[in-house]
Amino acid sequence: MNIFVTGTDTDVGKTIITAGLAAVMQSLGYKAGVYKPFQSGAVEKNGFLVSPDLAYVKKLDFYVETLCTYLLKEPTAPYVAAELEGVSINPAIVAREFQTLRQACEVVLVEGAGGLMVPVNKETMMADVAKLLDIPLLIVARPNLGTINHTILTINQAKHMGLDIAGVIINRYPEGTNDAAIKTAPRLIEEYTDVDILGIVPNVPDFDNVKPGYLINIFINSIDIEKIFRIKIPKLNLNL
Repeated sequence: MNIFVTGTDTDVGKTIITAGLAAVMQSLGYKAGVYKPFQSGAVEKNGFLVSPDLAYVKKLDFYVETLCTYLLKEPTAPYVAAELEGVSINPAIVAREFQTLRQACEVVLVEGAGGLMVPVNKETMMADVAKLLDIPLLIVARPNLGTINHTILTINQAKHMGLDIAGVIINRYPEGTNDAAIKTAPRLIEEYTDVDILGIVPNVPDFDNVKPGYLINIFINSIDIEKIFRIKIPKLNLNL
């Protein structure tokens, strides 16, 4: 019941999807955790570096367990940020800390940084980390023009590396759109791959400030939770 969340591009909303899914699982009675191995763009608070992505997770549900291994200030690829700060990234430490969180939780969502081919160190890409952790991959994609290309490339790379792909979520989908590129993207992604679209999350204005219960309800009604986590849940619509 653990998944690795990656994106087809930067700023596709991986953190929102990760935090929302963790809050959903917590609301369904599972002890959930979110692991952020690499936080580029860490911010200073009260004299300590903190992860803004994990802060958002806690904002949705304070009781979700969170863990970050490498807090890096520069908002760029972990390899670059680590070099600038004189930090050596060791994937073995990431694997060990993931197992620590896994032992404390029933479900762990690992949020990558950027896409699969973002460098972690000189020898390691984000896809290598996903393979090391050996958990299914959930791909978050944007809805607009170009997403077919980006999503299929991501899927093909994941297959090439032998990753187990759970499916794709299209995020920030504009409801009622007449844009042909947006309307046809979900069907074409499935048509040209054997990977399912497991959710189409609507574009919610001011996502950062919506009430947690409202967001959880959106996720439950727009995402196939059972297929993502490969579980059977008697009743999904909580009407929160």
